[in-house]
Amino acid sequence: MLAIRLPQEIEKRLESLAFKTGRTKSFYAREAIMEHLEDLEDYYLAVHRMENPPERIWALEELEQRNDLEG
Repeated sequence: MLAIRLPQEIEKRLESLAFKTGRTKSFYAREAIMEHLEDLEDYYLAVHRMENPPERIWALEELEQRNDLEG
């Protein structure tokens, strides 16, 4: 369960959209979160990797040979 406070303008827009389409506000809030969650996860993973680089960087050819993916 999640409860969030939205600015009044956003709340009104969400209510209007829900009314016009016959869907719930929760439906659209869930859709918006799901759509942007992966982008946020990717962003924070990239920041973490930049701040904590791996000890070794592998070349594509090395990975292919190591995993027998050539050809």
